[in-house]
Amino acid sequence: MTVPSPPSPAPVPLPGARHGRDPDRAIKRGPRRVPAEEVAATQRDRLFDGLVREVATRGYDNARVSDICHAAGVTRPAFYALFSGKQDAFLAAYRHGIAVVSHLMEDAYRDAGPAWPEAARAALRTLLDVLASVPAFARMALVEVDAAGPDARRERDALLRSFRRFFAGTGPDPAGVDREALLSTVVGGIHATIRERVAQGRAEELPLLLPALTYAATAPFLGPSEAGRVARAAGTDDGPAATAPCAPGQP
Repeated sequence: MTVPSPPSPAPVPLPGARHGRDPDRAIKRGPRRVPAEEVAATQRDRLFDGLVREVATRGYDNARVSDICHAAGVTRPAFYALFSGKQDAFLAAYRHGIAVVSHLMEDAYRDAGPAWPEAARAALRTLLDVLASVPAFARMALVEVDAAGPDARRERDALLRSFRRFFAGTGPDPAGVDREALLSTVVGGIHATIRERVAQGRAEELPLLLPALTYAATAPFLGPSEAGRVARAAGTDDGPAATAPCAPGQP
């Protein structure tokens, strides 16, 4: 008798994927009291969505706490019970969203199989699809993070360093090349290309960058011929985008 596998947990939505004031997310009133922890968790998630959307629309500097609270349908006292201020809320939303993206990338990298080029391409495809599915989060995390203060920029820099783990299976490095400098250049170039497209208001187009970014990621390790083959294959990838569950209710 075959024992069925347990169902996979539902993917966690990215901050900004939902409307904070969606009536379905309202805390139901009634004779049964909702636990305080559940109320706080709901308010936090709604504030994440409100913050991401307001920051993406107005810019970090112009998004006020009152704007965020209004977008989330949460009172200012409730906001300050959860966060010390706008920057604290921004960092919390950023960390939460990046954890979701990183987890999805790691799953794609692992599930692609043992061949590093295909695994790297799968991780890149997931990154581009996820960011394209929630343009507000993409703008908040890639563009507005620069305005959110030194702590946010340090978080961004640490994130870029962490992406080097997706290059663990590259094989021998090019002769005479400093590996750390090479990885910084590759990851930094990919980040800059994605950020530029998002800053132009074209986040929905990010998946179109997959062949070029696949080539940029693999050419230093595979050489131009093999990297070209892997990049061309990126244009024929099929299957459902990894991001649909991350962006429920998107128009």
